[in-house]
Amino acid sequence: MSTPETSDTLLQDFLADPAHLTLDLGTAVARCVRALGLQHAVVYLADLQQRHLVPQTDMGSTLAVDGTLAGWAYRTQALRVEESETGEIIAWFPLLDGAERLGVLGVHTMAVTASTLSRGRALASLLAMMITSKRAYEDSFVRRTRTEQMRLPSEMLRAFLPPRTIGNGNVVSTAVLEPAYEIGGDAFDHSLTPTTLHASVLDAMGHDLASGLTSAVALAACRNARRNGADLPELVTSVDEALSRWLPDQYCTGVLTQLNLATGVLRWCNCGHPTPLLLRGDHLIVDAMERDADPPMGAPFLLASQPRQTHELALEPGDRVLLYTDGVTEARTRDAQLFGLERFVDYVIRATGSGELAPEALRRLIHSMLDAQTGQLQDDATILMFEWRPPAA
Repeated sequence: MSTPETSDTLLQDFLADPAHLTLDLGTAVARCVRALGLQHAVVYLADLQQRHLVPQTDMGSTLAVDGTLAGWAYRTQALRVEESETGEIIAWFPLLDGAERLGVLGVHTMAVTASTLSRGRALASLLAMMITSKRAYEDSFVRRTRTEQMRLPSEMLRAFLPPRTIGNGNVVSTAVLEPAYEIGGDAFDHSLTPTTLHASVLDAMGHDLASGLTSAVALAACRNARRNGADLPELVTSVDEALSRWLPDQYCTGVLTQLNLATGVLRWCNCGHPTPLLLRGDHLIVDAMERDADPPMGAPFLLASQPRQTHELALEPGDRVLLYTDGVTEARTRDAQLFGLERFVDYVIRATGSGELAPEALRRLIHSMLDAQTGQLQDDATILMFEWRPPAA
């Protein structure tokens, strides 16, 4: 067993060696484990639908997110410890890239000590950064976290999507899409600047490659305008103009928002889309964001005589805002009943009322909706939720 001094030296040597950037994950984990003086460790990443934790090596079997201590560590983003069948102790560390949950790290040891926990946390942080840097170009991560084959429109659209969850000390924003492998026209976007959260949900006409392309162009136009400093009305106009020029026969609905992180002032444009929902505590603030919607984005609006409307609302600390597509409320239950807005709101309140972290609340929400049906949706269903939580004065 290496001493703390030799372990520190081995880890420093590993980090200082540029060759580690080209190592496959399994080799990198083995070298880090050895450098830190640990016994053994396995990386598990969540599958696309966040139902399973999939080992990234041949060591270990797939674990359920629900019903296991590994899953508990993923769901709560907190350390969990258990004894294995062989008598070893397994410490489960969450793998986090900022606010995004990637999976868990299982560190096997004969005894849990302060040193083991400290080094396990360090290893989890290092591996999360390594995975994030590699998964954009290494298909092995994608293949291991998919349980089905993905259709071409979904493949194209998912290439444009941001991480599921982003956040900082003032706000967290998280999103889910279903059906995970067959989405055609739904999309979401969120990003942060030092002062503002930008969050959007889009729903393109149709459910094919053309609808996916429509959402992709809308996302690109939105980001391009935002990064060039456009204000919210100008940003929406940029999407109108891009779709009019490149896809004149297509259109999409959407809600585009900007949240001032310091003041909690929320501004939004609604382009033919379902009204966002405002949750305060465990209650829905009825009609808080009900406004007349503008026409969908695309060529038809350029012929309209009225400019886009921008709405404004002051949030209170802890408020949660939900943006969603009509595939959520138009889904059918197992007994062929329309899911509907009332049932959706009830599910939202139950999922968010237990005090869980926003990403976990949204994961449970979409799963409860799927389980109330046949596990398959007839249309895309996208939900994005953000929570304003400024530091206490």
